[in-house]
Amino acid sequence: MISLAWCRRVLRAISRETMNEYNKENVFYKIWQGALPCDLVAENEFALAFNDLAPKAKVHVLVIPKGNFVAFDDFITVANVGQIVGFYSLVRHVIIVKNLTETGFKLISRRGCDGGQEIPHFHVHVLGGERVVDVP
Repeated sequence: MISLAWCRRVLRAISRETMNEYNKENVFYKIWQGALPCDLVAENEFALAFNDLAPKAKVHVLVIPKGNFVAFDDFITVANVGQIVGFYSLVRHVIIVKNLTETGFKLISRRGCDGGQEIPHFHVHVLGGERVVDVP
């Protein structure tokens, strides 16, 4: 796992413009393209949902858009309405199929090193199945 300190050192050495460029070497791009396997939960035309390899709760699903988006601000600015609706429809689908509607859930998205983002591909963590308090 990439440490936060390492991420901060690397990103501070890169200009603001370069930091916002999409890098196709990231693991989520490779999963989306089928080059790496995943424990698939659900998929639609616009997004892919799979179980996290290192879950922080009983239910910990990652939802990624099928597109070259670095983070939320990039996604919400560049994606078209269909991509945005399709992505969040899959997030909602995951919440339903994982039976989190009644008991509750936590959605997390991160941006940059200070936000704790480790993989430069926009994604949402869906956590639940138990009381999720200490997951930053």
